[in-house]
Amino acid sequence: MSNLSILVVDDEKNITQLMKDILEDEGYSIDVTHSIRETKEKLKEKDYDIIFLDVWLPDGEGLDLISFVKEQNPYTKIVMISGHANIPIAVKALKEGAFDFLEKPISTESILAVIQKAEKELQKELELQFLKEKAEKNIEIIGESEPIKRLKQQIEKVAKTNAWVMILGENGTGKELVAKAIHQLSSRREKPFVDINCAAIPDDLLESELFGYEKGAFTGAVNRKPGKLEIANGGTLFLDEVADMSLSSQAKLLRVLEEQEFSRLGSNQKIKVDLRVISATNKDIEKEIEEGRFRQDLYFRLAVVQIYVPPLRERGKDIILLAEHFLEKSCLENKISKPELTEEVEEYLLKYSWPGNIRELKNLMERLCIFAQNNKITAEDLPPYILKNKLVKKKSSGEIKPLKQVKEEAEKEMIKLALEKYNNNIKEAAKALEVDMSSLYRKIKQYNLD
Repeated sequence: MSNLSILVVDDEKNITQLMKDILEDEGYSIDVTHSIRETKEKLKEKDYDIIFLDVWLPDGEGLDLISFVKEQNPYTKIVMISGHANIPIAVKALKEGAFDFLEKPISTESILAVIQKAEKELQKELELQFLKEKAEKNIEIIGESEPIKRLKQQIEKVAKTNAWVMILGENGTGKELVAKAIHQLSSRREKPFVDINCAAIPDDLLESELFGYEKGAFTGAVNRKPGKLEIANGGTLFLDEVADMSLSSQAKLLRVLEEQEFSRLGSNQKIKVDLRVISATNKDIEKEIEEGRFRQDLYFRLAVVQIYVPPLRERGKDIILLAEHFLEKSCLENKISKPELTEEVEEYLLKYSWPGNIRELKNLMERLCIFAQNNKITAEDLPPYILKNKLVKKKSSGEIKPLKQVKEEAEKEMIKLALEKYNNNIKEAAKALEVDMSSLYRKIKQYNLD
């Protein structure tokens, strides 16, 4: 308890001395002031956990100090004290941010009780702040490859706006992490980030999850329950696997998103919300629209901005960075000394196609952390499906070629690979190769690749 710092503000010196004696006997650190001016000077020098503040002071009302205190330290608990207490003053003090209100003469028991209450509240707030900071630190997109650099740039740009975003990418690429990063960098960061997995909830339950329900709305609705839309008000709603929603649910969702208004099941009362919606899917959304499984009007509403999250196989050396990250994290959680990845293992990891993407890599690293021998991870520790990709050492043909010819052959192969990957989309290929489009056109003509 002695680590709490307490300030007593009262113009009656016998009261400040009495409280100082009581609280110091309990092991607290106590300072005293007797006016608004003196208190402001003190607060510029030091933060306090708890302030006992008299309502009436020689140079003004103690109530006027509340906003000043909160500006200096929003976590400070202010306990108003007064010998002329009345309900309107108490209500006003609490509305302006006071923690509690005590009436003079104040007993030792009431002082210690309110300190104990404030201490519990402070501890709770510190824990919440710690968890929040921990969560924010976890929103880290690891990687230095060009696709990831572009992704981070897109996230930073779109986060500054209020545009709705659709995130596309294979299973396990980290679409939810991207959504959280957008939210965390946005002006809505202090409001909720609420996610709903559209693929995991049966169609008949999706409405109650989204809209909530009143008591008695259906069998089993024993209490009122707010829906995800209501909880996310002012913040971000993340619709994961949105293409897995039924057409009927899509129609209801579209109406709500357009009006930003809905009713709980079993109620006619309209609830207005202010939402930013981020959606994600691993499906080919354009194909889903063509084949009638996803509404085009909903797509246009959701996909104001599209962000593509690249699969792990396109991220090169990021695979090793992520492997080291997950290995270290898993070993810390399991209190195991972190083993070293051998060069041979790194080669296998780079060669493997990773159909499960980052999620698959994370699971593998957890397994290797537990079963690795002799503080090293060798090829023998790898599962058979990764070892199928046998490492082939390149052998030189022995033929000496002019460096210019070698360079041109390599350049031709890389351009050919880029054109194949991006379906002859010159703009995308040029971006991947980091050249301008006119230069790429000339090279295509030069190497007869058109």
